[in-house]
Amino acid sequence: MTRRTAQEGTWVTPGNLHEPGDCRAISEVLARVGDKWTVLVVSTLGDGPKRFNELRRALGSISQRMLTLTLRALERDGLMTRTVYPTIPPRVDYALTKLGRSLLEPVNGLSAWARKNRAAIDAARQRFDTAQTRLAPVSRRLAQ
Repeated sequence: MTRRTAQEGTWVTPGNLHEPGDCRAISEVLARVGDKWTVLVVSTLGDGPKRFNELRRALGSISQRMLTLTLRALERDGLMTRTVYPTIPPRVDYALTKLGRSLLEPVNGLSAWARKNRAAIDAARQRFDTAQTRLAPVSRRLAQ
């Protein structure tokens, strides 16, 4: 069953009704899991618990501050745990929670998709940029 919405000509099926609350929730989750460092930290912790400096070495160019912020956000969202061991010096391990491990499959799938399609995306960008360059002089003449 489909129904017409307030926008004339737009058909909405019951399976894709727009729910503003859903959009907000999806946006918040994507903001957390969609950033570069979160994806890389989650992927790295997928191999098992790591200490701070192990993570930093594995990630390469991340700053100490950015890693700290990312780890805190992951912990706050319930995707990672931080375990402090009472040793001298203190030992702190970071590990994915069950919820965090459930994120590995989509993150790994997205990573695989990106690697598989990078050349196609680069080619599409090149075609677009070339077309825009050719159109630019025409656009300027029409604007005059």
